[in-house]
Amino acid sequence: MKLRIGFILCFVSFYCFSQNNVLVFQSDFGQKDGAVSAMKGVAVGVSRDLKIFDLTHEIPTFNIWEAAYRLSQTAQYYPVGTVFVSVCDPGVGTSRHSVVLLTKSGHYFVTPDNGTLTLIAEQLGIQEIREINEVKNRRENSEESYTFHGRDVYAFTGARLASKGITFEEVGPKLPNEVVKIEYQKPIFEKGIIKGGIPILDIQYGNVWTNIDKTTFANLGLKEGDFVKIQFFKGKEKKYEGKLQLVNTFGQVPVGENVCYFNSLLNFAVAINQGNFSEKYKIYSGADWSILISK
Repeated sequence: MKLRIGFILCFVSFYCFSQNNVLVFQSDFGQKDGAVSAMKGVAVGVSRDLKIFDLTHEIPTFNIWEAAYRLSQTAQYYPVGTVFVSVCDPGVGTSRHSVVLLTKSGHYFVTPDNGTLTLIAEQLGIQEIREINEVKNRRENSEESYTFHGRDVYAFTGARLASKGITFEEVGPKLPNEVVKIEYQKPIFEKGIIKGGIPILDIQYGNVWTNIDKTTFANLGLKEGDFVKIQFFKGKEKKYEGKLQLVNTFGQVPVGENVCYFNSLLNFAVAINQGNFSEKYKIYSGADWSILISK
């Protein structure tokens, strides 16, 4: 009986976390040259049955933090078994680990372990991590290439994993369930003030997105229509202070008016109705930016 239960659990675990032929690419390469296309070419060479998607290739160069955020913003909407290849790798060719992280949600992340997995590990949990065996899981005849692991190692390994060309165990040796982390300001409520971080901008519109969720915000006892005192800091230097009305939609205020609202991820955000708050007030994002809000 115990053997039968064990077999069933193993089968369920394999089924839930099995690869599904979906491969998602992210990088800081941009689309000006053939780098992204080369990675996709390697993937298609592994299997023509892959379903290949782009998360983004417009990560600012070398901005590991933004790569980490874009994964956490997006991965949850893809089905179990999806394989993500994320390449923001300023340390390419150095001793940083090349890994595949399997999350508790059943998603796979193929990437250098350089901070890119900071938020995914927190959000989706770590089921297991394996270091890529670059002898077995590397594009053929690429051994003398040291500066394009995105093509030669990550795209190749990700494609093999997504297409079931290899199992997760065949990626390489198991590592401790720990990832390199970037330190950042988490939302906290203390003495009537909420302090949070600015992980990212809504780039197209210049809105400033924070990591302050609705539950944390509720500690202030404010509701739609109320005004919120807002202060932005870079390090210890204050960059902005003002009182903004909390709205559900931008159409509730005149064009050009500053507002605060909850974005599509249900996190507190600041904007100008049909304007660019970031550009106007020189407020940007990253682990060194923070926000204080209060009544």
